[in-house]
Amino acid sequence: MLSSLPFSDLPHYAAMAAVVFGAAVAQGVGGVGFAMFAAPVAAMFFPQLAPGPLLTLGGFISLLTALRERAAIDWPAVTYALAGRAVGTLIAIYAMARFAPQALGVLFACMILIAVALSVAGLRFTATPGRVSGAGVASGIMGTMTSVGAPPIAIVLQHAAPDRLRATLGMVLFLGSIFSLAMLALAKRYTGYHVGLALSLAPFLLAGFAVSNRLRTLLPPRAVRAVLLAACAVGAVGVLVKAFWVH
Repeated sequence: MLSSLPFSDLPHYAAMAAVVFGAAVAQGVGGVGFAMFAAPVAAMFFPQLAPGPLLTLGGFISLLTALRERAAIDWPAVTYALAGRAVGTLIAIYAMARFAPQALGVLFACMILIAVALSVAGLRFTATPGRVSGAGVASGIMGTMTSVGAPPIAIVLQHAAPDRLRATLGMVLFLGSIFSLAMLALAKRYTGYHVGLALSLAPFLLAGFAVSNRLRTLLPPRAVRAVLLAACAVGAVGVLVKAFWVH
């Protein structure tokens, strides 16, 4: 398994490591953002990272984020969101088996742009059980197909206290990623190679999270999030350009 990993192409591997490190710093500072930062870049330059390895890494850093502020986890919201995410994951697996990879790439880019637009719009929703479950469905579809599952739930919970938002979202994404990876494995889209690739990049994830522990009290999360959303939008546009003009 390890012999097939991209160690022989050190510049390529180093670039993937840099993306994972930067995304981990962003997640640790702002509370969300690992996949929103890494997934658009991976779609253009490192397709082997999406969705399995990014889901693995994103799930792990989500767990770290949740444990850091575990006393603030809203467990009822976690339950409702996970119920919806299970349904969304099954929908995503069916869609992945039915559509061509290029079509999935275009759908992926559109999902990212929608997620960015919703985040920028700052729509106000009351976090009722039905809305949290609905956000879970959307999260399951987006997370399984594109590795980006945070935005729908973050929009619904955005007016919660920051520690509650980060901890609750982290636990939802961690537990949801386990289910998504299990379904991808059953669909033979998550193999030993993807596990090995994620493990080989895990030290850079941990390093980025460690750096974020120092930075999150120094840098304003709003500024970090603005740069993050801009990077996501540029990445998604790049995916569309590649799909329509390169192929």
